[in-house]
Amino acid sequence: MTSGGYDPNQYPQGGQPYGQPYPQGGDQYGQQPQYGQQQPQYGQQQPQYGQQPQYGQQQPQYGQDPYGQYPQQPGFNAYGGQPGDLGTRIGARVIDAIILMIPYFILYILVNNSVGLTIGLGLVWTLVQLGYFVGMETSQGTTLGKKILGLKVLAPGGAAKIDPVTSLKRNAFVAANIIPCVGGLVSLGLAIYIMVTISQDPNKQGWHDKFAGGTQVVKA
Repeated sequence: MTSGGYDPNQYPQGGQPYGQPYPQGGDQYGQQPQYGQQQPQYGQQQPQYGQQPQYGQQQPQYGQDPYGQYPQQPGFNAYGGQPGDLGTRIGARVIDAIILMIPYFILYILVNNSVGLTIGLGLVWTLVQLGYFVGMETSQGTTLGKKILGLKVLAPGGAAKIDPVTSLKRNAFVAANIIPCVGGLVSLGLAIYIMVTISQDPNKQGWHDKFAGGTQVVKA
């Protein structure tokens, strides 16, 4: 005990009582972290809900799964099918035309060269073609020509089953054969336009596919 009532052993320099250890691992107020509580590392930021990606961060490409689970393969559409190329589709159409020529010649032989019967033949021939394409696409998902060359028709949205109305829309250009005298030329012009639109479209969809709501011919 010194004069004035001050005891250096009781209150050493720094204010900590003599013989008691300084607190370690606590925060600035001397509180200890609770058991099992993880402290954030220096500079680490927690992502917030709805937070926009930082500048320079790569965005997911069109058609690619945003979580990286099912990335789109090159040359495939958004539904996982590989679009049929123009040459194969033309070949399939030629095969279908050859198959349809058999009933056409039978009808042509049975009809005399009169104007009325010729118009009637054009109507019947158009119905035969529409019945063939719509019937095959709705029941088999393909035609004989497409099946031989390994193609199939997908409904809008990538569904395997195509309904009759959708199939009728994508084959409606065939109805141009009904027009007397010039029906064949009009049908040919529409077929050429379909080829041009198929070659220019990245998914190989012609205008008749888009008119039908987004059908697509892919490799089976």
